[in-house]
Amino acid sequence: MRLSQDTNIRPVTGLLVLEDGTVLEGQGFGAVGEAVGEVCFNTAMTGYQEILTDPSYAAQIVTFTFPHIGNVGVNDEDIENAAANAAIAARGAIVRADVTAPSNHRARMDLEAWMRRRGIIGLTGVDTRALTVRIREQGMPKGVIAHNPNGRFDRDRLIERAKAWHGLEGLDLAKEVSTERPFVIDGDGPHVVLLDFGVKRNILNRLKAAGCKVTVVPAKTGFDEIMAAKPDGVVLSNGPGDPAATAQYAVPVIQKLMEARVPMFGICLGHQLMALAVGATTVKMAQGHHGANHPVLEHETGKVEIVSMNHGFAVDEESLPDRVESTYTSLFDGTNAGIRVKDAPALAVQHHPEASPGPQDSFPVFDRFVELMLKEKSAA
Repeated sequence: MRLSQDTNIRPVTGLLVLEDGTVLEGQGFGAVGEAVGEVCFNTAMTGYQEILTDPSYAAQIVTFTFPHIGNVGVNDEDIENAAANAAIAARGAIVRADVTAPSNHRARMDLEAWMRRRGIIGLTGVDTRALTVRIREQGMPKGVIAHNPNGRFDRDRLIERAKAWHGLEGLDLAKEVSTERPFVIDGDGPHVVLLDFGVKRNILNRLKAAGCKVTVVPAKTGFDEIMAAKPDGVVLSNGPGDPAATAQYAVPVIQKLMEARVPMFGICLGHQLMALAVGATTVKMAQGHHGANHPVLEHETGKVEIVSMNHGFAVDEESLPDRVESTYTSLFDGTNAGIRVKDAPALAVQHHPEASPGPQDSFPVFDRFVELMLKEKSAA
C-alpha cells in the first residue's frame, strides 16, 4: 500500500515504511539515515521543538497533525531535555508541508538544520491526515523513517526491520534518558528530590517557581540514597517506555518512600509508577494521548482543565485498590488521569501540568504539592 499527498512530481528522498508493508513516500529533511520506532500523532498546534526534545518520545516517530511545522524556527530556550542525553528523544518527525524559513524574533536556527544536528530524521509531503486516521483506527504501528538524498532505498529490508522491532511493550527506556549524575537547582523553599525517568526542563522550572530546591537524581537511585539527601518531598518524573518494565527497580523504592511518609508527586510515567506501587496495573493504549488540547475533569471541584498529554500507556482504573482515590479523568476516552493515595502523602497526574507546549490550567498542582510537603513537615 502506498500513501502520497503531493500531486507534483518530485524526487522521493524520504520514506515511512510500516510493519504491514504500507509505504509513505515524500521528501526527507533533517538528518540523513534511518530510524525505527513507534509511529504516533500529536495534535498540538504549537511547540514542535518542545515535543521533539521531550525524552518521553524516545523510540517514537511523531506525526504532526498541524500542517505548518517549522515556520518559527528553533531556539535554545525551548529545548525540553533537562538532563537526558540530547540525542535520546523523538527519532523522527512527519509533517505535511515543506518546512519554510523561520520568521520569529526568537529563532536562532531553522528547523531542518537543527534536526540534522540532533540526528532527527524528517519526512514531508505525505498525507498526515490519512496517517492519523490510520493510527486512530488501527493503533500505533511500528515503522522505519528513512532519508536518503539520492532516493535509493531497500524497501523490503526496511519493511522487515519494522516487523522485527520489539516495540515499546516491555521496554525500559527511563534508564537510557535519565541523568547520569545528580545535580541541584537552588531554591529557598522545600527540598525536593526528583527521580529522573526523563524529566522535562519545564517541570524543574515550575518547581523552582514554587520556591523549591531540587536535587535531580538518576532513575535507579535507591531509597537510602534518597533519604540521605533529607528531602521534604520526592517527584517521580515523566519518561518513556513501558512503566511495567521501569517498575522493576522503581516500585520498591516508591513503596519504601510511602511507608516512610515522604510526600510524593508523580507526573505521567511517575503517575503510572505510583499506581503500580500500590498494586494497580497499566495497559498499552491503541493510539495514546499526544497533544496540548486534552480536557480532563477534576473530581473534587468539577472543573474541566485543558492540558498537555503525552503517553502511550494508561493506568487501569478498575485495578486501583481501595486505598487509592481517582482524582482526574480524561474526557476524551474516560481513562484515569490522576490519583491520590489515601493513607500516604502521595498524589499524581497522568497529564503534564508543566505544559511546554500547552495551556497552563494545571500549574496550581505544583503549589498543591508544596502545600502537601509543608503540611507533612509541620505534622512531623
